[in-house]
This record gives sequence, C-alpha cells and structure tokens, in this order.
Amino acid sequence: MAPMSGIDMHTHTSFSDGTFTPAEVVKLAGERGLAGLAITDHDTTDGLLEASTAADGSGLALVPGVEFSAEYDGASLHVLAYWVDPGNEELRVELGRLTDTRFRRGELMVEKIRALGYDLSFERVKEIAGGSPIVRPHVAQAMVEAGIVPTEKAAFDAFIADGGPAWVPKHALDPLDAVDLIRAAGGACVLAHPAMWKGQDQVPDGLIEAMAERGMAGLEVDHPDHGPEQRAYYRAMADRLDLIATGASDCHGERYDPVRLGCDTTDPDRVAALRERAGR
Repeated sequence: MAPMSGIDMHTHTSFSDGTFTPAEVVKLAGERGLAGLAITDHDTTDGLLEASTAADGSGLALVPGVEFSAEYDGASLHVLAYWVDPGNEELRVELGRLTDTRFRRGELMVEKIRALGYDLSFERVKEIAGGSPIVRPHVAQAMVEAGIVPTEKAAFDAFIADGGPAWVPKHALDPLDAVDLIRAAGGACVLAHPAMWKGQDQVPDGLIEAMAERGMAGLEVDHPDHGPEQRAYYRAMADRLDLIATGASDCHGERYDPVRLGCDTTDPDRVAALRERAGR
C-alpha cells in the first residue's frame, strides 16, 4: 500500500492501556499505509524502544511521546508530550511518581468495589496490567471478567468514572506545571482531546489560553470523539492562539471500539512545525 500523508499522533500500547504491543501497533500502521505514528502511553516511555526497533527500516516516521496525567478543577486532563529527553531527571522522577501512585490507586479502587459487595481480585488487575502502570481500563476489564458489569464502559459509567462510587483521585500534575516540565525536558506539549473533560464537558477556554501563554505548542483538534462543530471550534482556537492543530486516533487497540488507528491524522508538515517548537 502506498504511504498516506498522515501521521497518527496519539496511540496506546500494552505498556499502558492498549491491547497491542508496540511492535503490533507499528506493524498495523504500516499495513494501513500511514506515514508515521506517535506512541503516547500513559505516564510511561517504556514502550518506545520496542516501537523504535519495529519501525527501523520500515519507512514509518516514529514520534516518541508520552501522555501525562494532569488535573484541573478536580477532573482528569491529559497532556501529550513529544520528543522529551527520557534522561531528564525531573521527567524521570515525575513519571516514577505517577506510576507508583497508579499502583496504589488501583488497590484502593478494588477495595472500594469489594466494599460495595462485589468480588474483585486485585491480583487479576495486576495480571491484566502485565507490569505496566495500572490504569482504570485494567480495573474495568477485571470487572467485566468477574461478571460485575457487561462492558468496560459500564464499569466507568457505574463505578470508576471521575466522582463515581469506586473512583479514587490520583496524583496528577497541574496543567501549567505539565507544560513547564515538558518544555524543560526538551519536548513539545499538546493538549489532548479538549472536548473530553468531566465526561462530555470541554476544557475551559481560559485554561487552554493560559497553557498556550505558558508555552504549549499544539492542540489536538481532529479526534474521533470530537464532532464537526467541536473540530471547527478548536481549529479556530488553535489559529487564534498560534498553536499547531493536530489529529490523532487515540487508538487503544481493540479496547472500547473497532480498531481506529489512522482514522484521524496530522499532516507531516504540521508535525515538523510541532517539532520545531520542542523545548521552546
């Protein structure tokens, strides 16, 4: 298949909550004719070496990334970081803190679910995570297997979404601190899916403006969970704030929906412009 023009700038692997290994994601990107992809696992860069090895010689452009956990007004907010220096000490410390607190958070969520009268094994949650940072989809999968809920979405809706009966807050960065950390580590910062916050709410415009003022480089505009009006709104905002508008699938493999790798992408010229802003 001839290469397409697009680079998928937001994908997950089995090193966080995706169902494909990094090598499998790279292979699928080649089969789908993508020009490249970014690996952006939650709070870890551990899958990048495998992805880089798999992409070597394939002609695919591999963008190294990570999706940082941030929090604003008591709700989760995700910040994508590209081309950071993995040896940066502040970055390593923060990623370690995020990973450690995810493990304890997983334990506490299971304790809450058990206190609600359901038989759920934390050992099974750990098995599903497979040594990767524990994230809510791992708990949701264990709940489905245990017959507590019919789907992972139902696990979120009824139990573990922000503010739910089994939800546990996690350590997360202030969004402005995340921008500072990413820039100090030589990276480019992009706010992920701004229309997905507090369920179906939108990240406040004032916060996006403050992050742009702080040095954020881009805004994820084209995303499968953004409708046409939201895309148009955020594209205009990106233009107004001099941010690079990006597109990505946020693919988690077979989790949540049909495999959507490459359904939204970013033009390579925009990726090049984003990289020019790394560390700035």
